[in-house]
Amino acid sequence: MPSPTGPHSAELRDAALRLGRRRFLTTTAAAAALAFAVGLPGAGTAAADELEPAQLSEDPFTLGVASGDPLPDSVALWTRLAPRPLDPDGGLPDRRVSVHWELAHDERFTRVVRRGHAWAHPEFDHAVHVDVRHLRPGTEYHYRFRVGDWVSPAGRTRTAPAYGARVDRLRFGLVSCQRYDQGHWTAYRHLAGEDLDAVFHLGDYLYEYAVDAKGGARNYTDRVIPAHFAHETVTLEDYRLRYALYKSDPDLIAAHLAHPFVVTWDDHETENNYAGDHPEGSLPPEEWLLRRAAAYRAYWENMPLRAAQRPEGPDLKLYRRMHWGGLAQFDVLDTRQYRTDQANGDGWKTPTAESEAESMTLTGAEQERWLVDGWRRSSAVWNVVPQQVTFSRRNHATAGNTTLSMDSWDGYPASRRRVLEGWKASGQENLVILTGDVHVHYGLDVKEDFDDPTSRTLGTEIVTSSISSGGDGSARPSNWAGYHARNPHLKFYNGLRGYATVELGRREARTEFKTVEKITTPGAPLTVAAAFTTEAGNPGLTPA
Repeated sequence: MPSPTGPHSAELRDAALRLGRRRFLTTTAAAAALAFAVGLPGAGTAAADELEPAQLSEDPFTLGVASGDPLPDSVALWTRLAPRPLDPDGGLPDRRVSVHWELAHDERFTRVVRRGHAWAHPEFDHAVHVDVRHLRPGTEYHYRFRVGDWVSPAGRTRTAPAYGARVDRLRFGLVSCQRYDQGHWTAYRHLAGEDLDAVFHLGDYLYEYAVDAKGGARNYTDRVIPAHFAHETVTLEDYRLRYALYKSDPDLIAAHLAHPFVVTWDDHETENNYAGDHPEGSLPPEEWLLRRAAAYRAYWENMPLRAAQRPEGPDLKLYRRMHWGGLAQFDVLDTRQYRTDQANGDGWKTPTAESEAESMTLTGAEQERWLVDGWRRSSAVWNVVPQQVTFSRRNHATAGNTTLSMDSWDGYPASRRRVLEGWKASGQENLVILTGDVHVHYGLDVKEDFDDPTSRTLGTEIVTSSISSGGDGSARPSNWAGYHARNPHLKFYNGLRGYATVELGRREARTEFKTVEKITTPGAPLTVAAAFTTEAGNPGLTPA
């Protein structure tokens, strides 16, 4: 954690302090005052000499490539140059590097349809983001990058169908929570082999916690994790290095190569259980805002996102809307950046007037209006909401019927009620909520009134387990029976690691919950633990 005077420069800390102890990113001047915290190309080293590709004696593509946010006419491509990814400088000097990219119809790149050039700036830790436009809707493409004689692995991506087009099928994966030091990412290796149109990452791509020399539960004997990973992430360099460690995992690289990702964050990309402007602990506001700025900047640098998501200081607008023809509308939420502070000291608590206050919000008023307005205008068969924390009620199985998680939507019931009222007013029929965070698989019916099991079912919630967070887990955790008894809308619960796949059709949605038995040793086989269907026009889960 930060020292009493903070890990950031005195100049930077003073600038943040002058901006006040409340929300400060409301003016351009305030944003500019923090811009130097992370550096922007256009001055300094961005104007320095170019690094000649011939000077690169090691492969710069150690972190692979990725694509994301498929639109009907464009897709975002990503890579980051790092010949020695676990070194503080990634193995590159503070010089910009010329990177060439190409997009083709075929894996051998004999039919190239777009090619271009981009700069890998040291201010962005030599990350490259390319928004390839003027593409054909509903089309599979292959892409790669080149620096001098070095050529990256080739990735597969695709564009979305044309807006409003008739589409009969969409199949996507759900993943979340990949703590490096708690196990191998075998689930990603299986995911890479799936026939999917896209993957939704629902948060906790990164964990801020220290990683020891053996990689924790990975218990490496063939390598040593450098000592600078053995502390919690605080500074921009800390977060950048942690992403380098995570993204060097070959199973994660394989998953990104195979599918376009649509990403949103939860808490651990910054700090456990933070809430907007409120850190988990008692960090001074100016220190917290600088830490958040560093975390958000490193997140954007390492994700396949467009320039529209590039942060300004400690703000990054991540919520966004995408369509898959006329079959599905996706409203990707950010339930972390705009929320009010958790009530009752966070954790699992009995609801109080504080947690049930109308002022409590998980999304912030602006994002809430955006979500509900989008539903009103939607013409899609399915309205899908990828987000982070459990939406449906979960009565704690061991602490009494009134004990709920203050960090989930249960801690913000007024916010949940407003969203569900907006859903009902929209006149739509098929609501699917996608969730991560809790390291278990849940299948849940979203009820109009969670106090009345006979009340109308308004939608379906699919909660995917973690890739590795929580260790091996078990198919039936100790609270399995109690959870089912206290939560009759809970249709499935499994505590093993894994992911979920969802196939949307015009008549029904099919969800498969997939698990691996162990992650403390690599290579476990994949099992379909359960499958459910949801009939269009008839919300709720039915065993397949």
